[in-house]
Amino acid sequence: MSPEAGTKRFGRARKSISVSGEELVKVAPLLEGTRAVSCTPAVPGLDAREWLASSGKTLAKLRVEHGAVLLRGFSPLDATGLGELATAFAGELRDYDNRSTPRTRVEDKVFTSTEYPSDQTIPLHNEMSYTASWPDTLFLACMVPATEGGETPLADSARIHDRMPDATRERFERDGVMYVRNFGLGLDLSWQEAFQTEDRDEVSAFCEKNGIQAEWLGGERLRTRHVVQATVESRASGRKVWFNQAHLFHVSSLPASVERELRESFSEDELPRNALYGDGSPLDAADLANVRAAYAAEEIAFPWEAGDVVIVDNEQFAHGRRPYSGPRSVMVAMA
Repeated sequence: MSPEAGTKRFGRARKSISVSGEELVKVAPLLEGTRAVSCTPAVPGLDAREWLASSGKTLAKLRVEHGAVLLRGFSPLDATGLGELATAFAGELRDYDNRSTPRTRVEDKVFTSTEYPSDQTIPLHNEMSYTASWPDTLFLACMVPATEGGETPLADSARIHDRMPDATRERFERDGVMYVRNFGLGLDLSWQEAFQTEDRDEVSAFCEKNGIQAEWLGGERLRTRHVVQATVESRASGRKVWFNQAHLFHVSSLPASVERELRESFSEDELPRNALYGDGSPLDAADLANVRAAYAAEEIAFPWEAGDVVIVDNEQFAHGRRPYSGPRSVMVAMA
C-alpha cells in the first residue's frame, strides 16, 4: 500500500464522543473506522499536564478503551515536559535496554525516536516485542514535523491478529519467534550499544536473567538467540493481539539487493539480525507475506503537527515511521 493511499486525513465531520464530567477537552474519533481518538482542548494552549491532573482517570480510560490517543492543540512540551506528563500518567518510566535501534537520550528517560535514514520506512511493530518484557505505554511527541511525509502510522494489533490466516497464526503461536543477533560485524548496533555497557559479564548476566542464549565468538563478536511470544492477550482489552517483530527482524525486510549481499556473505544464523520460527527453522516466505499483508491492510496514518503528543497502548496498537523529507524531530518516553 502506498503512503498516499494509506494516509487518511482527519478533522472533518468528526462525531464527538461523550466523556462524563469532562468539559475542558473534546474527544473525537482520530480517523474513520479506527478505535483511536483525538483530544482537543476547548481553550487552545491548555497544558496537558494540568488537564491530566484535573481530569481524574479520563486519559487513562481513553487509553484502555481506544488504544491510542492523540493530544492536539495543547501547549507544546519539551523533553522535560514529556517526561513529566508520562510519569504523571504511568508512574516510573522505562529505560531503553536490550536495544535494537539507534536512539539518543535527550533527557533522563526521554529519547529521540529511531534514527534511521529519512528515506527508509520503519515497518509497523509493537515496541520491544522481540523481548519477553516490553513497555506498556508509549508517549510520542512531535517537536518538528517533516516537510513531507514522516507520519507515524498505527495499526490495531487485535485486528492484525484476527486478519492473519489460520495456518500462519497457528504456526507462530505454536512455535513462537526466535530472534538471532550477531554483534561485532560492523553492520548493526554493537553489543556495547545494544546492552549499554562495556562489561561482558554484565551482558552475560543480563542475558541469563532474561532467557537469552548468549555465545561469545571471539574478538567483539557476540551471538544471541531469544525465543519469545508471537501473540499475547492484551491486558487492557483482553483480546488476543499480534505481538512480535518477525517481519521486521527477518532479513527480507531489507532492500532486495542488501538481502542478497548478506545471504551471499553469511549463513542463516550468522546474519547481523534475523528471525526464525521458535524451533530454529527458517520463516516461510508465504507466512511473511501474510503478516505484511495484514499490517498493510490495517495501517492508518495522520500528519504530525508541532506539539502533538500520541499516547499508545503498546499491546493494542503497533506503530512505525514513513519516509520523509526536511527536518523531523519526534521524542519518545516509555512506561
